[in-house]
Amino acid sequence: MSPEVKTNLKSVLETVERACAAYGMDSAEIIAKINDYRGTGEEANRQAMLYALNNIAMDKPDWSFIAARLYLDELYSKAAKSRGYESSKNYGSLFTLISELTRKGIYSPKLLETYSKEEVEELSAVIEPERDLLFNYIGLFLLADRYLAKDHDRNVYELPQERFMMIAMALMQAEPANVRLSLVKEAYWALSHLYMTVATPTLANAGKSYGQLSSCFIDTVADSLDGIYLNNWDIARLSKDGGGIGIYYGKVRALGSDIKGFKGMSSGVVPWIRLLNDTAVSVDQLGQRQGAVAIYLDLFHKDIMNGFLDLKTNNGDERRKAHDIFTGMSVPDLFMEKLQEVDETGRSVGVWHTFCPHQVKQFMGWQDENGNPLGLEDFYDEDDKKYFTEKYEEAAANPLLPRKTYRAMDIMARIMVAQLETGTPYMFYRDEVNRQNPNKHVAGEGRTSIYCSNLCTEIAQNMSATEIVKEYEDSDGNLVIVRKPGDFVVCNLSSINLAKAVPAGVLERIIPIGMRMLDNVIDMNTISVGQAQKTNRKYRAVGLGTFGWHHLLALEGIHWESEDAVEYADKVYEDIAYFVIKSSMELAKEKGSYSAFSGSEWQTGRYFDRKKYVSGRWMQLRSDVGEHGIRNGWLMAVAPNSSTAKIGGSTDGIDPLYSIEYAEEKKNFKFKVTAPDLNHITYNYYRRARHELDQVWSIRQNAARQRHVDQGISFNLYVKHNIKAKELLNLHLEAWRQKLKTSYYVRSTSQAEIEECESCHS
Repeated sequence: MSPEVKTNLKSVLETVERACAAYGMDSAEIIAKINDYRGTGEEANRQAMLYALNNIAMDKPDWSFIAARLYLDELYSKAAKSRGYESSKNYGSLFTLISELTRKGIYSPKLLETYSKEEVEELSAVIEPERDLLFNYIGLFLLADRYLAKDHDRNVYELPQERFMMIAMALMQAEPANVRLSLVKEAYWALSHLYMTVATPTLANAGKSYGQLSSCFIDTVADSLDGIYLNNWDIARLSKDGGGIGIYYGKVRALGSDIKGFKGMSSGVVPWIRLLNDTAVSVDQLGQRQGAVAIYLDLFHKDIMNGFLDLKTNNGDERRKAHDIFTGMSVPDLFMEKLQEVDETGRSVGVWHTFCPHQVKQFMGWQDENGNPLGLEDFYDEDDKKYFTEKYEEAAANPLLPRKTYRAMDIMARIMVAQLETGTPYMFYRDEVNRQNPNKHVAGEGRTSIYCSNLCTEIAQNMSATEIVKEYEDSDGNLVIVRKPGDFVVCNLSSINLAKAVPAGVLERIIPIGMRMLDNVIDMNTISVGQAQKTNRKYRAVGLGTFGWHHLLALEGIHWESEDAVEYADKVYEDIAYFVIKSSMELAKEKGSYSAFSGSEWQTGRYFDRKKYVSGRWMQLRSDVGEHGIRNGWLMAVAPNSSTAKIGGSTDGIDPLYSIEYAEEKKNFKFKVTAPDLNHITYNYYRRARHELDQVWSIRQNAARQRHVDQGISFNLYVKHNIKAKELLNLHLEAWRQKLKTSYYVRSTSQAEIEECESCHS
């Protein structure tokens, strides 16, 4: 029997006095409250914690850290009771913890198979409990509530530093024995200082016997009944494992198209999207929340105006709604150009044709080198040759090809109305994405490799549909379906805490260990969908990102709406890109390049030309990459980073702060929050809330950042609810002109809070 561990009143008073002294706060009032309280020590601790939380304000932000210290005492007591050790003020035996949770089926047995007792004890000596004091209250609460290991009865076993150590041990377990412990220690150093975080699935599941480690996935749906239903099956399995899903539906035939020659029989994409909506609701993520799915469609698909743009709105036929999925638009440059065509009165006159992808293949007869039919979606415009534009104009000139024709501005108006009501559709600028793709060689010149992004719009990797090639009965009488696997995209994410790592000058140290951790996720992870597993190991794609941008600007004394912020974004992200590419090159020296490296823009040097990297360090790195290769086909992606940014004590992703002081509310909590490191100096750099900022400055910052990011960036537009249509249109045009690859939500002041997928919050 484990001994009963209780928090006594004296211990609570000592914690309060130490915490208040550390932050220069007057402890008299809170101590008086505790002394007046007649309950148990545990209840007194809770009352003191509530007092501290209620006192948080813009002129008293450090009460959050005092509340965190009281919450730590509660966690220490609970862990001590669960694990059967007496002292509730420190950590217990790491080896005993691993042994006990392995016996209970919580931890993977591979940990004890890999690490000896002596090695675990050596790693245990590295754990620094005082780093728990880096957490503010909401960060510690989220870590404890969602990620620390508990037994099946929800009893707390793991403490914060042990979670970081478990992640480090799990992700380094396949490294050579002679360097393994040093790599574990380095990973623990980076995580425990909050210099970086791993993605939500990795943070939750690394070292455990269940769950997978990747954030999200992207699939391409073939235009067939088999393709549609097999996609639904794959999505259900991934959603069950906690993955966010992006799906490209642009190849599926439109409403009124023919089926097997029978005219007007197709019901279009909307009924199939409703089916996916039901899957997302029915197959929840580890029992915690419903699945999260984003569907993308091309702006030249005929069903855009046949229900797709109205899927999430509250008006119209509910039988054609899908309120639980998210939508995204794949937007060609040509459409944005059409928006700017005006007559002599200034009225927009650009015309836009939409087509059924099945009918395009029927009537146009375009084929690849193997005789497979091609559609408009299979081409994109390069800088020097307009492959898509030529095909679009050829299709528009064919009098036999059915189409629906609209004024381009009418389509854009529908998009903007939906965005102001629901936040979606996301915008995916397909030509720019494919132009900047370092692995376009796989598809061929002018041919689309990337059709859409993921649920959070930061991933841009090669895609293709999985198809059934035959069905047969084997010698045992089993019915076997043979599928030709497509490129089923996998997102492996982690993020740098800019506000801690940049001022500390540790980018050059944390990025190599962060990239190694991400690369190891690829080999360690077991994904339930075979083609996703295969694609993951083919390209070895990762997405190192960042959070805490506004926090960093405030610490550096840089105003959001300034040229200095744009120039600083360019500088910081160029440095990050350099260290990321160099780290992947060093990994390739050690472990080999990804299988599709030959012919890529990494190998030819074209990637460096596109980015205009011509300084001495870049030219040397270009030469090294050409000689040694790189380990990972894609390297950087900036995810939303909401949950883990809070754990890191900083601001979300690249977003401006919501407000200097506000209430952070989710399903199981509501806490007062203030800007990080708020004082009389940083106040001036936080004081304009996100909806008050000129979004053009945000776009320009993101353009500077995007130049150095080989994938995408989760970038939100924040607007007032009464924004004029022309103003919102100009923001979209500016984003496109500045060569952004994607934009995420349009968040207006009238919207209720949007429930996001947390898988990419790394």
